Amino acid sequence: MNAPYDGDRGQGAGGAASPGGPPVPPQPGQDGSVPPDPYLQHAYEEDPYRAQGLTAQDPVGEALYDRAAHPPPPPGTYQDPGALYQQPPAAPYAPDPRVWAQTPPPEPAGPSRHLPYGEHPATTQFVGVDDLVTQAADDRQEPDAFAHLFRDQEGAGKPPVPSQHEPAPAPPPAKGGGGKVSGLLKSSAVMAAGTLVSRLTGFVRSLVITAALGAALLGDSFTIAYTLPTMIYILTVGGGLNSVFVPQLVRAMKDDEDGGEAFANRLLTLVMVALAAIVGIAVFLAPTLIHMLSPTIANDVAANSVAVTFARYCLPTIFFMGVHVVMGQILNARGKFGAMMWTPVLNNIVMIITFGLFIWVYGTSAESRMGVDTIPPEGVRLLGIGTLLGLVVQALAMLPYLRETGFRFRPRFDWKGHGLGKTVKLAKWTVLFVLANQAGVLVVTQLSTAAGAASGHDGTGFLAYSNAQLIWGMPQAIITVSVMAALLPRISRAAHDNDPGAVRDDISQGLRNSAVAIVPVSFTFLALGLPMCTLLYASSGTEAARSMGFILMAFALGLIPYSVQYVVLRGFYAYEDTRTPFYNTVIVAAVNAAASALCYVVLPARWAVVGMAFSYGLAYAVGVGVAWRRLSNRLGGDLDGAHIVRTYARLCMAALPAALVGGAAGFGILELVGAGALGSLAALICGGLLLLGIFFVAAKKMRIEEVNGLVGMVRGRLGR
Repeated sequence: MNAPYDGDRGQGAGGAASPGGPPVPPQPGQDGSVPPDPYLQHAYEEDPYRAQGLTAQDPVGEALYDRAAHPPPPPGTYQDPGALYQQPPAAPYAPDPRVWAQTPPPEPAGPSRHLPYGEHPATTQFVGVDDLVTQAADDRQEPDAFAHLFRDQEGAGKPPVPSQHEPAPAPPPAKGGGGKVSGLLKSSAVMAAGTLVSRLTGFVRSLVITAALGAALLGDSFTIAYTLPTMIYILTVGGGLNSVFVPQLVRAMKDDEDGGEAFANRLLTLVMVALAAIVGIAVFLAPTLIHMLSPTIANDVAANSVAVTFARYCLPTIFFMGVHVVMGQILNARGKFGAMMWTPVLNNIVMIITFGLFIWVYGTSAESRMGVDTIPPEGVRLLGIGTLLGLVVQALAMLPYLRETGFRFRPRFDWKGHGLGKTVKLAKWTVLFVLANQAGVLVVTQLSTAAGAASGHDGTGFLAYSNAQLIWGMPQAIITVSVMAALLPRISRAAHDNDPGAVRDDISQGLRNSAVAIVPVSFTFLALGLPMCTLLYASSGTEAARSMGFILMAFALGLIPYSVQYVVLRGFYAYEDTRTPFYNTVIVAAVNAAASALCYVVLPARWAVVGMAFSYGLAYAVGVGVAWRRLSNRLGGDLDGAHIVRTYARLCMAALPAALVGGAAGFGILELVGAGALGSLAALICGGLLLLGIFFVAAKKMRIEEVNGLVGMVRGRLGR
């Protein structure tokens, strides 16, 4: 067998023979140099292409070689390449054991992965609108979307600490990964879907109520009685429950050993006792309360009798309304947001069935011409019991969701010394807040009822105002309320950790994301409010439906400041500041009441309620200016105002030409076809498609990033 490198066989380092043995590794010479490795000598010197031209080494390269653009080097100028592989130089010093044999640092005593708002999973994992298009079908909860930002900042410039017990990597998601706000978006999507169904069934409820009772004095009497429990609830405990107790529940879950269950039981017991006492007092004072809300109805004997009877059936709903809200806030604090938005659907279904039975027995208002002096007592009793039953079902439907989270209600009366005093103190200003707000509502209720009775036209009173406001408030409840309900626990944690930058970012995100829907919808109400109401409320008569359409158009643009005001006030509640929202609401209520009274005095009775609807939005525009400045000062003078204002301004610029074209098309179709159901439907569809198409084209041309992001997510979800 031939051995490689026969010329070297039997030679050792320095020429010493070593027959019959393996080659001896080269040894350093007398001058300290190391001879080259014999096994690498002449190993790569054979170059089959050395004798050929440089461009002839590859036939394909020769064919494609552009000699005019890249001429070959002239003969004799090509540098001979050096050896490709050489022995690496020897290190002048031996390895230092102090470098390569260091003892690893000890493991930390506590958790090695720090979360920004505590270590308890119940308070750091939320589910929360991009999972709507990415992971809406998944039940897996995502961790806090901003936890990685905190870890990156904490670990900047520090070497990684080795861990002996690395957690197992999380399984990859089944679908495309979400962004940093995937938890927020998922819970917001659940709430938005529930609120959408609730509002749609609420529309059907308002339709059957208007069809059964009409838009005249009888409809106003029922609406006054039906609105009274909500006003009393908000004036007493509703405001505090909705805004103050969520941060308190979150803190109890974080700080208490039992995860806040005892605090929640005490709170629920306290609210139940207080609401039971309020219901008893309110039922006894029902005639006085009706007179406070509407002297016009109270001075009419028949209308007053019907309104008081309706009120005594409706007032016990205060108790079930409050219990439902407390249970919903407990679920929200535990990361479950859907139940509070879905259970009102049951209330709407019960009321739809109730008023449907009334129509089945007595016919619609247009057929029976029923009024306050002709409605039978059995009909009043049927409507009253059905209204009460709807709230009972809504509250009881929350119990299975609470059991699913492990919460068990046990009445607890040990209220003293467990933090409820601080909560009640905070709620004091919120109660004053809603008191000021309801004072403005009281003025509008009295004036709109009087204007409707004085005008002699259907659809110009309080019921028309309420129906138009119901349509107008739907986008607010679906988009803004859902987004901020999911953001509020996170904003509360950031405020608790004294991180104004995180509070600012979340508020800015909530404002800009909600504006994508709020701005075009408000312009849609302005352009197509008339065909929208003539289609929805055609059963109450053309005159009443057109009047409601004009009221909706007057409400329209006020939706923008109304939504902004709602988001900005959440920032104050996160800092447990309820005094500033109170003063801000006093300003809003005062402007609303003063402007509404001016409209009642100056405008004809038929158009007074239209002016009141415009005054509502004007009051919130004034309130936004005050609240914005105060919150900006609270966050150190930076509320991301330039970014937010630029987004709203560009959205309005895109929506304005769309509203002009869509509104012109809608009014043209109404003039050609008529204001009936068919003409209204055609005007709404054609005008709406034109409006939305022009808006999205304009927004794309203007490169509004929020709209482009929304369109991209929808396309991704649809697979296009």
